[in-house]
Amino acid sequence: MKQALGKGLGALMGDEVTSSPKKPFEEVDIQLLDTDPNQPRKHFDSEKLEELAQSIRTHGVMQPLLVTQNGSRYTIIAGERRYRASRLAGLTTLPVIVKHLTDNEILEMALIENIQREDLSAIEQADALKTLMENYNLTQEEVAKRVGKSRSAIANLTRLIGLPEDVKLLVQKGVLSAGHARALLPLEDAKKISAAAALIQSREFSVRQTEEYIRKLQSTPVFQEKRPDSRPPELEDAQKNLSEIFDTKVSLSGSIKNGKIIIEYYSKEQLELIYDKLMIKDGR
Repeated sequence: MKQALGKGLGALMGDEVTSSPKKPFEEVDIQLLDTDPNQPRKHFDSEKLEELAQSIRTHGVMQPLLVTQNGSRYTIIAGERRYRASRLAGLTTLPVIVKHLTDNEILEMALIENIQREDLSAIEQADALKTLMENYNLTQEEVAKRVGKSRSAIANLTRLIGLPEDVKLLVQKGVLSAGHARALLPLEDAKKISAAAALIQSREFSVRQTEEYIRKLQSTPVFQEKRPDSRPPELEDAQKNLSEIFDTKVSLSGSIKNGKIIIEYYSKEQLELIYDKLMIKDGR
């Protein structure tokens, strides 16, 4: 079993897809195909599925699905995206290559096939790698050899598993990249990571801007300013309103008669936005 795992999907499919097959594939009723509940891919982009469906309407399915047979039905090991697009295209049958595999072999091949795909989200790849390592007691080095990635790439991906679920969802949907997600990890605290991710999304920060922002967050000392219990509500309201106006953290200290206003910024672009708003308020 480990030999097949090491060689990847091609070890099971042989030359049947890339050259003229000696053993013809089967045409199977699309209604007899089932998706695999252990499929690592959880998110399918509807727009890209429709694009693939249009291609299938024009050219047909160019590559057979890899399936295993369960009685009169078939479970998809590789090719669920093609299956979904084919249903959109209105196909009634699909070409499949049937393989007789154990449950463990099915899981192995489904994981590896998906990890090796470039269009799988970083979070889905990370979850698949975690499952592969846990189920088969593999080290990062061993997994790297089996899926054809460097050990550092495996390490970077598996680190993403520790992100809060709301941030994982942003990565899975493509709102944030894997680079953005890795830059957030040093914050460690889930609430801080989620708050930073929301700001990064709203500001449309690049990965480099995100890294700079996180470095500044970590280097800024956190001061616990002692406030009197009877702080005037007018100051609280003013601080809240200013934070909304400048879309960043604003701190007020002192009293109604005198004090300080501190406006925080985390990039050159944000400073320019604050400056522009100040100039507008000043009437210039």
